[in-house]
Amino acid sequence: MTEKGIKIIAPNKKAYHDYFVIEKYEAGIELFGTEIKSLRNGQVNLKDSFCKVYDGELFVVGMHISPYEKGNIFNKDPMRAKKLLMHKKEIIKLNGLVARDGYSLIPLSLYFKGSRVKLELGVCKGKKLYDKRESDAKRDAQRTIERVTKGGF
Repeated sequence: MTEKGIKIIAPNKKAYHDYFVIEKYEAGIELFGTEIKSLRNGQVNLKDSFCKVYDGELFVVGMHISPYEKGNIFNKDPMRAKKLLMHKKEIIKLNGLVARDGYSLIPLSLYFKGSRVKLELGVCKGKKLYDKRESDAKRDAQRTIERVTKGGF
């Protein structure tokens, strides 16, 4: 994401390692003031998070936003389910996609777009162990090629 006004807060590299990303979507996220301040400090973890649809609303579960150190009584539970903001038609479409076997909604990155916080979601299919090994081998081969072409052995 190299658009103007976008500042990535937290990428989810583990998601690309564990899943094949089929489609990507952008969603707003409903947060409180102290959570925004923690995000500005980069205190967020997307590693084991996923998204679920409850009663026609989309929530991200397992996203840890550390409590703001100067937030005192206004701090919220760091592991609470956070509501995602998308159009109703998009949520229905995502729910239909996830209902298929082996598909999940995984947060791929969290970023500021202007002054708003956005979450990039991916409709993902889990990788098997041999797929992960194949991805690692391709990445290592690409690194070797780049290293040799730059002249560094």
